[in-house]
Amino acid sequence: MMSKVLYYLIIKPLSWLPFGVLYGISNVLYVVLYKVIGYRKAVVMGNLTASFPEKSEKEIKAIASRFYNHLADLIVESVKFFSISKRQALKRLHVVNPELLDEFANKGQSVILVGGHYCNWEIIAVGLDLYIKHQSVALFSKLSDAFFNKVMLESRTKFGIKMVTTKDSARYFEEESSKVTATIFGADQSPTYNKNVVWTQFLNQETALAFGTERYAKKFDYPVVYGAIQRTKRGHYSFELSLITDKPNETPLGFISVEHTRRLEKQILAEPSNWLWTHKRWKRKRQEDESIITF
Repeated sequence: MMSKVLYYLIIKPLSWLPFGVLYGISNVLYVVLYKVIGYRKAVVMGNLTASFPEKSEKEIKAIASRFYNHLADLIVESVKFFSISKRQALKRLHVVNPELLDEFANKGQSVILVGGHYCNWEIIAVGLDLYIKHQSVALFSKLSDAFFNKVMLESRTKFGIKMVTTKDSARYFEEESSKVTATIFGADQSPTYNKNVVWTQFLNQETALAFGTERYAKKFDYPVVYGAIQRTKRGHYSFELSLITDKPNETPLGFISVEHTRRLEKQILAEPSNWLWTHKRWKRKRQEDESIITF
């Protein structure tokens, strides 16, 4: 009941507001998140300090401040997506080179798209299917609140993308392998201890990489394409595609996982504030029998 009240009385009405008004709210939200309550501030500062040991305390605080500005914008933009129009979605997202995917779609070949939680990854779920010939599919973790899970799915799928829970991913790949799809993986979460991983150096730290992207690419022989999201101006994003490999089974074990991580790292190093620093990315520690992979 409370979920419905929150959605229909607050979230949905807010989503009808113009972007300009929402960004005014974002400016206030930034102060609340960063200056007043310090939302997950210890996690953010710890992650930044470990990732950039060469930077001074002043530089770390400057990145943190910009990050909370980004986080506030991310929140209000995600609210806006509950009522965004197709025209606005096309205006706010520009896919730079969809022809890279068209080449595979024209041959009836499915692909895997991989990226990280950089800039506003939610806009890819909202707008990508409007640009590409493949059926776009996004893997996601099911929300614990059934009502919010329902309205989120309705919102994100309204322009064509299909959403599949990570729990159902294995079955989805088996059942949909005959269809021409572009399946999106967000591959920068901290994997649990029961998952197979690849270890590498990422942002100055030993980092466990989830192996799902590479495992499915090799099993179904799907080309792997990295998607780089960039903010071109406030509320506007570009999405540029680059091929990692179109022959996954000819690559050594770990190559795909490490390569898409390197490309994400390059983006983060260029502008650190646009990554999601509030999550505990480095919870899992490497065991003595686990090796670091570099290429």
